[in-house]
Amino acid sequence: MKLEHILLGVLLEHPSTGYDLKKFLDNRGRFMRSNTQMSQVYRSLGLMESQGLVTHTVERRPGAQDAKKYSVTDKGAAVFLDWLTGPYSPPTRFQDPELNVRLSFAGFMGRDQLGALLDVEIHHRQDEIRRYRDRDRHEDWHPSIPFDEELAESVKEWLHLKGSAAMDAHVAALTELREEILGLPLPMKGTR
Repeated sequence: MKLEHILLGVLLEHPSTGYDLKKFLDNRGRFMRSNTQMSQVYRSLGLMESQGLVTHTVERRPGAQDAKKYSVTDKGAAVFLDWLTGPYSPPTRFQDPELNVRLSFAGFMGRDQLGALLDVEIHHRQDEIRRYRDRDRHEDWHPSIPFDEELAESVKEWLHLKGSAAMDAHVAALTELREEILGLPLPMKGTR
């Protein structure tokens, strides 16, 4: 997922200035992407315009600097929708933002497409739980400086328990969303 996908999605919801896009990323979209600089927004808009994905009009502002208001072209809409509804490969960390970014733009998907996206994520995380939840987590420590093995083991186990709880909560929340949106239980893997 690239910054351009987020910008296209926001611009498809409502044409905006670069300043408005940065404000969105700093507030409502703050969990879509971290630490986006104004220069990155304008650089992306320039690149997207040169590729024919967006276009702009100039808004005259008496007594203030004129502003460029960007909107998405048909080509840009196609690029965005290809990404949004295209294949989704769950990242290694379920906390990575791509799924939430796609979910944020669910209004551009059909319910079946949304269901398919959720199914991929849920099944992938259920597979991870089966594979890794009860794995051997024993460490054969050989530190070369002073090291508290009991403390290390205690913290490592705490991290495993918290991570397991977070993964379970993630899967449960997505399953609940899926049932709420589609009104259907999760199909068995490979039956969709």
